[in-house]
Amino acid sequence: MATLLRTPLFNTYKEHGGKVIDFGGWELPVQFSSIKEEHEAVRTQAGLFDVSHMGEFEVKGPNALSFLQYTMTNDVSKLQNGQAQYTAMCYENGGTVDDLLIYKRDENDYLLVVNASNIEKDFEWLNSHKTEGVELVNVSSEYAQLAIQGPKAEMILQKLTDTDLSEIGFFRFKEDVSLAGIPSLVSRTGYTGEDGFEIYLKTANAEKLWKSVLEAGSEDGLLPAGLGARDTLRFEAKLALYGQELTKDITPIEAGIGFAVKTDKDADFIGKEVLADQKKNGAPRKLVGIEMIDKGIPRSHYEVFKGDKKIGEVTTGTQSPSLKKNLGLVLIDKEYSELGTEVEVQIRQKRLKAKVAASPFYKRGK
Repeated sequence: MATLLRTPLFNTYKEHGGKVIDFGGWELPVQFSSIKEEHEAVRTQAGLFDVSHMGEFEVKGPNALSFLQYTMTNDVSKLQNGQAQYTAMCYENGGTVDDLLIYKRDENDYLLVVNASNIEKDFEWLNSHKTEGVELVNVSSEYAQLAIQGPKAEMILQKLTDTDLSEIGFFRFKEDVSLAGIPSLVSRTGYTGEDGFEIYLKTANAEKLWKSVLEAGSEDGLLPAGLGARDTLRFEAKLALYGQELTKDITPIEAGIGFAVKTDKDADFIGKEVLADQKKNGAPRKLVGIEMIDKGIPRSHYEVFKGDKKIGEVTTGTQSPSLKKNLGLVLIDKEYSELGTEVEVQIRQKRLKAKVAASPFYKRGK
């Protein structure tokens, strides 16, 4: 049996009652108190996540931009120093290699943040397309990453720094921010549908900062949060998860992240032909929300039917902690994607009624 990987914060989990699971080869906390309690804390106050399992690559050199333009679907040339961008990498057939963040630190100097389960695959993929004048380094083992998310995130984190965090705009970042005396890259990003920050720092400092942030938020309702709440939060906000809404067989257009695919950018990129056709003519399948009419919870990979015809499957489903409804995201044939369309979900031996519902299910401030 393969040994599970651990983040630098593993030893702190049990102090907070962390229940660990195998998540893509990593031993990570699914919850500390309860998924619902942690979810609620992020929606109303704040939650602190250990996301140190994510991967980081440095891309530098005189041809760094042209290399990224060719391998990424978004228009990397639009990035300014201190700005982050959400993008995808695709295969020639339009299927997704991964979705990721790009941070522009300086001219010809970028930091890529990739999904943990895809670190090796992504690095090999990028390496296979690397040209002269591009330096690509996997620095994942050097970084820890924390995410503080929720309406009180800025107020709590501000207690630990003299840097004015309100000056960091959405999808912007600052380097060398001193948090509790620890040099950190602080980015106003996250994957919960709430305001908040993602913090990158050296692994040796992770435990100290984790404890400092929890202490700073102890009277403000801040809770340590696990993978369970991270999943329900991003699900409600319709934020795609690789392996579920995005795979090698699902294009970014089908998954609803067409905004990160710039087929009109002044550069050719891998998968452009297929993605341009889907942008122009529509993809054959569409990711939509469903709400169960019959009693039952739709789960990943459950089949979806219209009459006797299988029209797709559930990518993610749960009982929404915020809306108290049984909801799902489903990838279905586009002709059945109109709001209100009744479909059926195969749950165990029964086909249960559901209807196509408006998504995202949750939007901040609404």
